[in-house]
Amino acid sequence: MMQTAEQLRFSATDFLAWEESQAEKHEFVAGEVFAMVGARREHFVVSGNIFAGLKQRLRGTPCRAYIADLKLRVEAADAFFYPDVIVSCHSADNKAEQYLTQPILIVEVLSDSTAAYDRGNKFAYYRCLDSLQEYVIVDIDSRRVECFRRATDNEWLLHDYHGEDDCKFNSLSISLPLAEVFEDIGSV
Repeated sequence: MMQTAEQLRFSATDFLAWEESQAEKHEFVAGEVFAMVGARREHFVVSGNIFAGLKQRLRGTPCRAYIADLKLRVEAADAFFYPDVIVSCHSADNKAEQYLTQPILIVEVLSDSTAAYDRGNKFAYYRCLDSLQEYVIVDIDSRRVECFRRATDNEWLLHDYHGEDDCKFNSLSISLPLAEVFEDIGSV
């Protein structure tokens, strides 16, 4: 789980101004600020593999893939997050400077400290985004990709990928082989 940063409370506007002067990244939920902790090497490798695979496959489309250092605004939750990978096809997002608001796909790579949060409260916040069609959770240790697809406004269906599968992203009409997702990661 993330650690609270000095029990600071901000408005969203004040948080954006404050965070620009900080050396570390912070997430923001309803006035509370949480320091982001570092991740292990495998986390960065897998995030990079997914970003590179999506970027390559999205060339020539209006969709863009973004990696961990760009914030996502979830206005309905009064929150800002740093997903590992985000894809947006919305023209306003493709011109955004500080944060995105209209993602179609979000990827979170699990770590021991954030797994419960990524599966629970964070997913609940992300479901507030009307534009979001797929939420992807990557478990490096089990070499598994869980893709939650929006079926209706309140219903999400799990598509579980492991082994030799290709992970299908229906919202983008593309797929990534799991061998590519977990490339350069040692065996289980």
